[in-house]
Amino acid sequence: MPRRPDVRAAAQPQSAGQRARRDRILRAAADLGAQHGLDGVQMQDVAKDAGVALATLYRYFPSKTHLFTAVMGEQVDRMHDPRQRIRRADPVDAVAETLLRATRSLLRTPRLASAVMQSNYAAHSATVVEAARIEDRVRETLLDLLGLDTPTDKDERLVRLLLKCWHGVIVATLNKHTTRAEADTEIRLACQVLLAARSNAPGGTES
Repeated sequence: MPRRPDVRAAAQPQSAGQRARRDRILRAAADLGAQHGLDGVQMQDVAKDAGVALATLYRYFPSKTHLFTAVMGEQVDRMHDPRQRIRRADPVDAVAETLLRATRSLLRTPRLASAVMQSNYAAHSATVVEAARIEDRVRETLLDLLGLDTPTDKDERLVRLLLKCWHGVIVATLNKHTTRAEADTEIRLACQVLLAARSNAPGGTES
């Protein structure tokens, strides 16, 4: 019987050895997801490729939803890393380039991209903690790039709307409703239009 995604909270690694096992699991999941997509990945295969017991895998990741949401979290953590930040004279351009770099990274492995996007949506529905953490990480990264240390409620709403647009463009591209060139153009346009209304934009207000 398949395990439900909300059976229990995922365990967190406490030691260096546990973190290493968790990292191996995520690498194995990413490799298998890139080859087979979400439906084609079996948890026992992930455990085998990672060199861990199946029970260990389920302790950290109670379901494929937890597992592939965590794979997406690894990518978001790289985006959030200050050493990886894209800086531009125009902060809106910095946001656009950051989202474009993340998009291109995802689209290099379309099956894995579909797996993490599907899992992220399912995780939000199941209130998986990692999904909320991912959203917060991306939001914090964009607000930092925009120089919004004390964002207004409107700023927060604009960033959330931008992220919804970004997710939509990725899904449309994965479903071949949008070309990659069109995706680049649409992400840039969404950044320019939405972020022009932020509180610290030239001539902007805090309404």
